[in-house]
Amino acid sequence: MKQPPLLLRIVLVLSALSHAGTSEPEIQYFKQVRDVAISQPGHQAYIVVDTAIWSHARADLSDLRLYDGTKQIPYELVSENASTTAQEVEAKILNLAQHGDHTEFDLDVSPVTEYNRIHLALDRRDFVITASVAGRDTLDGAATPWPSNSTLFDFSQENLGSNSTILLPLWSFPYVHVRLSPGVLPKDVKQATVSYLQEKQASWTDAGTCQSSGELKHTSVFTCTVATAVPTDRLRFEIPVDRVNFRRQVSVVNEKGLQLTSGTISRVKMSRGGTTAVSEDLTLSVFGDYTSRLTVNVDNGDDPPLPIGKVRPQSVERRLYFEPQGKTSLKLYYGDDKLSSPVYDYATFFHEDISAFPSKLGDEAANPAYKSRPDERPWSEQHKTILWAAMLLAVAVLGSLAFRGLRAETHTIG
Repeated sequence: MKQPPLLLRIVLVLSALSHAGTSEPEIQYFKQVRDVAISQPGHQAYIVVDTAIWSHARADLSDLRLYDGTKQIPYELVSENASTTAQEVEAKILNLAQHGDHTEFDLDVSPVTEYNRIHLALDRRDFVITASVAGRDTLDGAATPWPSNSTLFDFSQENLGSNSTILLPLWSFPYVHVRLSPGVLPKDVKQATVSYLQEKQASWTDAGTCQSSGELKHTSVFTCTVATAVPTDRLRFEIPVDRVNFRRQVSVVNEKGLQLTSGTISRVKMSRGGTTAVSEDLTLSVFGDYTSRLTVNVDNGDDPPLPIGKVRPQSVERRLYFEPQGKTSLKLYYGDDKLSSPVYDYATFFHEDISAFPSKLGDEAANPAYKSRPDERPWSEQHKTILWAAMLLAVAVLGSLAFRGLRAETHTIG
């Protein structure tokens, strides 16, 4: 059989030497182990990722593995973020008119089967009103009122925000009658949309502590220490409930002085014409930054500093969901930085059960079976000197052959 050219053989050999293997999970290569106690072995269960796991697992948590003896138990890693799903549909405004000192109108929402929000586009500033609503099966039919009025407001002059959304239970009436208290005229009502908003609340765990660093000119400063390797997803500010009607700009920088995020915190409780508007937002998203130190600056402008009791760095709770398959105890292993995220069929069919049971994690312990992984780097990485020598030798051989071929060709011509 004819041999391939020398150059091709050299390339094939070097390619084979550079081939890297893929690390597979083995119990002996995990540094840490935890007992997992399962209270309801017949139902979906989950484990909450705690500070110890964050500190000793890979930053992306890709090396977490659940075992029943030597058998892996599939899981799905889920971040318990808040989520909303909504699809807004414009509603037709009918019979828009002023009745005495207030505005009334009907909404045709028949294209939508279910909804729990009505959003009004109002061309009006600096007001506080209430909106009462009643559902109807036909435009002129009997009305079914919703007993809880919604407060709509706009505090542009005070720079305290606005709200023009009417909150409802889950309704399916094809028509809705809306009555606004005095303060908004028919000409101010520009549009109405309805939506079915489904909300899932986030679950949070504290990621560190913050201390006041005193007051600079117009600025309150807090220094926060975050647990090792735990991501900071938001900051929560605790301010006495009797402190109202404020809106402050907040900025956050890391230990290198780089700004991570900025935004506002606010609380509004204002009354006008006998109507009181209440609104509060005392959290600031930080978007999962991994840093051990944060500096929080609250801009007070020319106002007195806010009496901030605490600033709390928090992390979105991460959970490992799994099916116990009748088992009351498993083991969780982690601490192998060579592993990538597992790929289980379980993820394809996974559905988060709201009645899933939390499992109890035992204390973290060193894996008694642990030993270091063998050097799994490609041969070329382990023996760079030999590889370079082989390549130089190959170049020299090829150069020599080329030179000999050139001399032979010259001799023939001569």
